[in-house]
Amino acid sequence: MAETVEQQLACWFAGAKKVVVAGVGNPIRKDDSVGLKVVEKIRGKLSKSVLLLECETVPESSLLEIETFHPTHVLIVDAAFLGHKPGETSFVGASKLDVSSGFSTHLLPLKIFCDYVEQAVGAKVALLLFEPESVDFGEGLSASVEAAALRSAKVLVELLG
Repeated sequence: MAETVEQQLACWFAGAKKVVVAGVGNPIRKDDSVGLKVVEKIRGKLSKSVLLLECETVPESSLLEIETFHPTHVLIVDAAFLGHKPGETSFVGASKLDVSSGFSTHLLPLKIFCDYVEQAVGAKVALLLFEPESVDFGEGLSASVEAAALRSAKVLVELLG
């Protein structure tokens, strides 16, 4: 039986001492803002050993903050076209990313960002990805992505709170 995303997260966070949760996305492209929404939902509910970042579409702009914090784990929360049902979540280890994969809406491919963080900081890096329904211009998440974001925020608070 395959592990659920929640089980994968719990296993991955085992032994974590300092964690960065980096929400990535465009706040004016509907479901692409899901990473930002998850960070917003967990803000103020976690210990001081967790650094929350709202990176928008340029996660590399937060590199100095990440390096200075010295995390053991970095979780990137983002929307990605993986061919699943809208709102479905996936947990992906950074080593599984392909630099040529075209599912990202960001300037620097996330694989390069993840590799840099792993090498510069020595942290484990993974992604919590949400299948978007729409990344058209507009604000607010679709119902399926909103529900998934709320579920994931609850899980993160349980695991990291």
